[in-house]
Amino acid sequence: MSDTKRNTWTRRQLLQSGGAAGLGAALLPSLQAAQAQADRPNIIWIMADDLGFADVSFTGQRAFTTPNIDRIAREGLFLRQSYANSAVCSATRTGLITGRYQYRLRVGLEEPIGTGNEEVGLEPEHPTLPSLLRDQGYRTSLVGKWHLGLSSRFGPLHSGYQSFYGVPFGAADYFRHSKAAGVARSGQLFDGSEPSDEDGYLTDLFSRRAAREVETLKSDRRPLFLSLHFTAPHWPWEGPEDAAVSAAVGSNLQHRDGGNLETYKRMVLAMDRGVGQVLAALDRSGRARNTIVVFTSDNGGERFSDTWPFIGQKGELLEGGIRVPLFVRWPARIARGQRSEQVNISMDWVPTLLAAAGTRQHPDYPSDGMDLLDVITGHAAPRSRRLFWRYKAATQSALRDGDWKYLKLRAKEYLFNLAADERERADHAAGEPARPAAMKQQWADWNATMLPYPEKSVAYGNNAADRY
Repeated sequence: MSDTKRNTWTRRQLLQSGGAAGLGAALLPSLQAAQAQADRPNIIWIMADDLGFADVSFTGQRAFTTPNIDRIAREGLFLRQSYANSAVCSATRTGLITGRYQYRLRVGLEEPIGTGNEEVGLEPEHPTLPSLLRDQGYRTSLVGKWHLGLSSRFGPLHSGYQSFYGVPFGAADYFRHSKAAGVARSGQLFDGSEPSDEDGYLTDLFSRRAAREVETLKSDRRPLFLSLHFTAPHWPWEGPEDAAVSAAVGSNLQHRDGGNLETYKRMVLAMDRGVGQVLAALDRSGRARNTIVVFTSDNGGERFSDTWPFIGQKGELLEGGIRVPLFVRWPARIARGQRSEQVNISMDWVPTLLAAAGTRQHPDYPSDGMDLLDVITGHAAPRSRRLFWRYKAATQSALRDGDWKYLKLRAKEYLFNLAADERERADHAAGEPARPAAMKQQWADWNATMLPYPEKSVAYGNNAADRY
């Protein structure tokens, strides 16, 4: 009898039991989704502005050390053959945020977007790395330089970033960046969609805000995508102690009559300290293991940069103008102290980081980049690449195909074997005429699929004493 009682269930018990089972079944997908979101890596993309290949001590700087930037390389992967999408800032940023050759978009044809130009910008309907990650549950934030157009139509908050603290155009004074200081809107510091009156050295302000964003990982379990785009070490040439220099610079932001190696050093070191603040905040958050940290530059170095062992600089398709340092740290997936010769370019990081986050590019906007996730995590060997560039100033063209590089500067054409001569001194064009001819045709076929430059688009050239 007692056994019968134990096995007899009332209608209420049956309903309660079924309800609990149903509730459990209903909760399971949401719990699984929460776990999947927790497993997705945080992504912190740190980008310097006009940093030369050897401007950090890990890649050869001899005058000073950059221990915090070097830490990313030591604790992760050094991709030595890394390229920018362009030899100038906003064009590279177009490729970086869309995963496509910038020449496919009107905004990418400005080299770079002129300060205050509100007619050209990244169209909001175009999917971007931050918008695609946002749609997958990421919290997205840009701290630093935008330079892809700012108006009622364009801006970071229109293109996938949920928060923005930074400067909208290509350059801003490091000290005078508010309306109160008499600075035009184009050179002001913004917090969200409105100018900010916050005072301070711009690099320090960006570093502190980025560290605060990272600190929130302790309480906010959503994965974070943070773009920290420093303006350093871009002109004007002002270190943290140079408020008096700032006053003298005024609106002359290109500062062609100023700067020196000592000032440049102090600008880079301020950025390195900022990187250290962000890494320390990440350590305190307890979520460093499953966080991808990338450090790189938007193009090659400029006036005071060290681009050794390459020649060329910003505004040129020589290796020094487009080769950049690039380090990736991801303790959960990348072993310490790795080095790879995988050729890569800015636009590769859209499909690569989307793959790391468990998603992919929008099918209507396919990437021109390559998903290199299996390569950077050590599950595949490096792949051969064919990459194209063009640059309006000096009518430049370049194609890298495997180890060979075809280069045109004005009317002169060259052929270099980068495996043997990465300094681009041994010209093989005369000795192997068939190869540059074939590569020139490949470049022309590719170029025919891209948008032409508008007649009046900006082209930033070089006019230093040692340039052609």
